[in-house]
Amino acid sequence: MSLTDVIKLLGGVALFLFGMTLMGDSLKKVAGSKLEVFLYKITGSPLKGILLGTGVTAAIQSSSATSAMVVGFVNSGMMKVKQAISVIMGAIIGTSITGWVISLSYVGNGSKGVFELLSTSSLAAIIGVVGILMIMISKKRKVRNIGEILMGFAILMVGMEQMSASVSGLRNDPNFLGLFTSFSNPLIGILAGAGFTALIQSASAAVGIIQALSTTGVISLGISIPILSGIAIGAAVPVIIASIGASPAAKKSAWSYLVIDALGSAVVCILFYGGNLLFKFPFIDDVVNPISLALINTVLRVIMVFALAPFISLIERIVNTLVKENDDDEEEYAEVKKLEERFLKYPPLALENVANAANAMADKTLKLLFSSIEQLRNYDSKKFDEISKMEEIIDEYEDKINVYLTRLSTSGLSSHQSRLVSHYLRSISDIERIADHVLNVAQVADKMHEDNIVFTDESRHELETLFKAIEKVLTTTTDGFIANSKEISFEVEPMEEVIDRLVDKMGENHIERLTKGECSIANGYVFNDLLTNFERISDHCSNIAISTISLEKGTIDFHAYEMEVVNDQLFKELFQKYKEEFKI
Repeated sequence: MSLTDVIKLLGGVALFLFGMTLMGDSLKKVAGSKLEVFLYKITGSPLKGILLGTGVTAAIQSSSATSAMVVGFVNSGMMKVKQAISVIMGAIIGTSITGWVISLSYVGNGSKGVFELLSTSSLAAIIGVVGILMIMISKKRKVRNIGEILMGFAILMVGMEQMSASVSGLRNDPNFLGLFTSFSNPLIGILAGAGFTALIQSASAAVGIIQALSTTGVISLGISIPILSGIAIGAAVPVIIASIGASPAAKKSAWSYLVIDALGSAVVCILFYGGNLLFKFPFIDDVVNPISLALINTVLRVIMVFALAPFISLIERIVNTLVKENDDDEEEYAEVKKLEERFLKYPPLALENVANAANAMADKTLKLLFSSIEQLRNYDSKKFDEISKMEEIIDEYEDKINVYLTRLSTSGLSSHQSRLVSHYLRSISDIERIADHVLNVAQVADKMHEDNIVFTDESRHELETLFKAIEKVLTTTTDGFIANSKEISFEVEPMEEVIDRLVDKMGENHIERLTKGECSIANGYVFNDLLTNFERISDHCSNIAISTISLEKGTIDFHAYEMEVVNDQLFKELFQKYKEEFKI
């Protein structure tokens, strides 16, 4: 194989992978969010899960994308691990459809007359022309996306043709023949297929490249089985990577992909090689072509899935063993784990559990604020990872409570229960946004440490006053929220008004210091970043307090409330009190 052939092969692989990516991404654009809704409505039936997983993956041409979607659903609490396993099984079958699509590029090769139009070059040209016309002429987004699908397919076919042409001379290369002969050893074939797929991060692409190599006439049925089995196993790598940083349940869903493929490949190899040992299959050395490879790949995956479908519970137990939830995780997620589906039939119990989870979320956010401000006072490099992890936990609380409340809202609720649902939906959103801003504060502290940024004594004095005000407003907000106390919550709005004015004054003072050259531009950016985040935290505290105060009324016009409350005598007294307390 000459250097020119190697370059052509790499170019063909590049075109093929780009065409597959373009086609897959465009298919997802055409489908929009409907596929996610489709998956979300999955029931507990394993068969329905397999069929839905197959259909969605066939539509978007990517089992990794389908599985990553499922991991996301499990991570947010919208889907159980057991449901996810059935959908992933369907995705394993659905990804074999790409092999059939790729086979179209080989149907008309070598034909004459009218059938020559079905050759790779002719078909790619026709599809490419139609696709580019749709992209260039149409103003409709959907039509343009369909054009991109066609262009992706055309590029894919050109890549396939170039790969096939570049490897055509290998049929007589003894080294190449020796390499593929070694793949008839099941273990070597499986490892090679798994490693190659993990490297290029796409099972469909790996199968397509093997289909191109099959045109050399050196791949037999006995060689193809272990390689295709290995490709199935390697396809789990992108899904596992996508689950990094996710909840333990989401990681279990991702690892179930690997468990299914590994067990399925073992079943297929035992059946095939065990049968050959007993019956000496005369067709084991038959040469395969791109079309027969597509068939073998589909049959292999169907056998894998339906052999394991009755053992979904066993697979769940295996992944539970592989992915352990440590005691710290159990404690951190303790309250949100009580949001069980069986309580949805009993709204009072469900709402009580929601209250406990939301209160725990608020309490964690308050602790997060104290930790982040302490980072500004006394930086500790070990604390940043802890703060980031806690913010992720708060995000998961918000996701799970949100989903649970959305499902609860469809039950027969009383007017008071409906108001509670609305209150918690509004409040947990604000709590989550507070956690985001608190994480930003920790990131500012990290940047200050890395860049050795030090504020002036005057700046530090002003910030310390703001720290105390923010700690107080969030503590009061949390106390009022947990106790459902209108009296406590009423104190938040005067504090929020004081903090707004405090931030404005600090901004003016800092501009004056910059003008005098007492502070650098770098210091100014960091200082303003802190002011912005603390002001936003205060704003979200106001939203939570108003929601708590208005719980008995139901809906409320936040702006109208703010305009009304500033004229209240108690508000004026509290405002004056906090203005004196947080003076700079």
